[in-house]
Amino acid sequence: MLGLDHVRLIPNRVPPHRDAPRATETQRAAWVEQAIADEPGLVLDRRELDRGGASYTAETLAGLRSELGDTPIVCIMGQDAFDGLVTWHRWDEIPNYAHIVVVPRPGMSTGRLDKLPGVRITESIDDLHKTQAGCLYAAQVTPLAISSTQVRRLLVQGRSVRYLVPNVVWHGLAEHQEVYDTERTH
Repeated sequence: MLGLDHVRLIPNRVPPHRDAPRATETQRAAWVEQAIADEPGLVLDRRELDRGGASYTAETLAGLRSELGDTPIVCIMGQDAFDGLVTWHRWDEIPNYAHIVVVPRPGMSTGRLDKLPGVRITESIDDLHKTQAGCLYAAQVTPLAISSTQVRRLLVQGRSVRYLVPNVVWHGLAEHQEVYDTERTH
């Protein structure tokens, strides 16, 4: 849809806006690798898992920018994340490092895109390829009513997430259900 060479999936080590993940970094990285094994355009990037401390998008994008030079970078986020972007650590630096693509979430109204200073709203995918950063693009996709928050909530409740995650991930989660069982008993 966006004409990107690849999409990097970057799991958080310590997400600053929610509780720490119950599964280990090794487990989560393995599940991502398994989920994308047959998707040639998707790549696991372990940089946040391997870096100590909280996972800050601005720091991650700054690192990518220094590695990639003038190559355009696109940061893809859901509408819910974008709506809270101004609460993120060094959020105002993100447009210096990357374009932002906002993906709609089912059941959420589309937020205002014009509330973010330092970006140029575009309706052209070509703009994401012509410059290295600074554009804001609202993706037009049919969203699936699945979120990582919903998956975690179901796991803590002891409910199945089959068909909400790739089958290989579902099997991996089943093998490590004790990670979520401890939450229900406390």
